[in-house]
Amino acid sequence: MKKYSKVFMSLALSLSLTLVGCSSSNNSAPATQGSSAPAEQAADKPTDKHNLKMSITVGDTSTWYQAGQLFADEVSKNTDGRITVSLFPNEQLSGGDSGKGVELVIKGNTDLSYHSTIIYSIVDERLGVVSAPFLFKDLEEVDKAMNGAGGEAIKNLLREKGVEPLGFGQNGFRQVTNSVREIQGPEDIKGLKIRIPGIKMYVDLWQTMGADPTKMTFSEVFTSLQQKTIDGQENPVDVIHSSKLNEVQQYVTMWNYSYDPLILGMNKKKFDSLHPEDQKVVQEAAAKANEFQIKLAREKEAEQIADLKSKGMQFYEPTAEQLEAFKNSVEPIYSQYESIWTKDLLDAFQAK
Repeated sequence: MKKYSKVFMSLALSLSLTLVGCSSSNNSAPATQGSSAPAEQAADKPTDKHNLKMSITVGDTSTWYQAGQLFADEVSKNTDGRITVSLFPNEQLSGGDSGKGVELVIKGNTDLSYHSTIIYSIVDERLGVVSAPFLFKDLEEVDKAMNGAGGEAIKNLLREKGVEPLGFGQNGFRQVTNSVREIQGPEDIKGLKIRIPGIKMYVDLWQTMGADPTKMTFSEVFTSLQQKTIDGQENPVDVIHSSKLNEVQQYVTMWNYSYDPLILGMNKKKFDSLHPEDQKVVQEAAAKANEFQIKLAREKEAEQIADLKSKGMQFYEPTAEQLEAFKNSVEPIYSQYESIWTKDLLDAFQAK
């Protein structure tokens, strides 16, 4: 009897230990799950730090720079300082060469930049379509094209080149200045030495109009005008004003002959490497910066013109007949460049 009692006690003890073991195992499961959830959530949050470099072609008094500063502030604020953006005006990172500045962004040596599509067209001539002569009548047509099929086509071309487009700013309609005579019609352009950005389309365009075009990076323009190496140049009012060209130029013709958008571009590999939340922060900051820059540029133009007039610059606005004469004089450029720009791309911008 004692023998059976011992066996019974042994079985009871074994069963008790087994139950205790099972109970411990079951109780520990929720604790393990509960402790791992916050770790998984934390791992999904961006933690990387980035110190980004942004190049700007013109000086720190320009709307470009002011928008760049807004962009940098927004990115820093919305990443709690993990991502900072340092601004470098006047093409400091490229030794004053805006063409090289674009190449640095494409290669990833510079992270971000504000560059004109004109400068981008050095690496892909198709991007020059936006600045085709007298393509747009006014800013309403510009906005429709840049916010529509034309703008999307440009973005796709940029991605092909390794640049993530973060939207468009505005350099604006390009006007012509010179120190020789008032330009009222095509005949007044003949023989003038005009500085142009370093793209072939502008060389052909100004030669078609009878000028003597000179390719030159913008950082050299003021000195060249001062030394009379060139007679004039063409740029939007914001650049004319912020670069103080009134000190070396007398005449301005407001003919809106070529529109010049800005690209807020980021090296695509760098953008793609960012955490999705950081990508969103960058995109939202860029949208705010571009909207601010366009609004500011358009608001300031009237003030800038008034200031330039007060400093001695003489402004001329061609009549409708004179503008038509200018348009007729540059018509051969469309025939020459349609095969380069492609008909589809040109149609995307000419659709009214």
